[in-house]
Amino acid sequence: MQNVTIFGREGCGFCQRAKQLAEDKQLNFKYIDIHQQGISKADLEKTIGKPVETVPQIFIGREHIGGFTEFNDILHKEA
Repeated sequence: MQNVTIFGREGCGFCQRAKQLAEDKQLNFKYIDIHQQGISKADLEKTIGKPVETVPQIFIGREHIGGFTEFNDILHKEA
């Protein structure tokens, strides 16, 4: 699988679950805390190309795949 990038924030349960899932599957991933990095939802919207209401926002390679639910679905289809 290509590199995974997870945009999340502290205190977000789904962000932590996405990070844990990536660790459990031993994926090459990068977790970016949007608050620590000064990234706003508006910044994410520009990157994704559509409104962002929640985190995590997850990319596989350069493709935006959605949030935790979509990430979980993709990883369990590959298993």
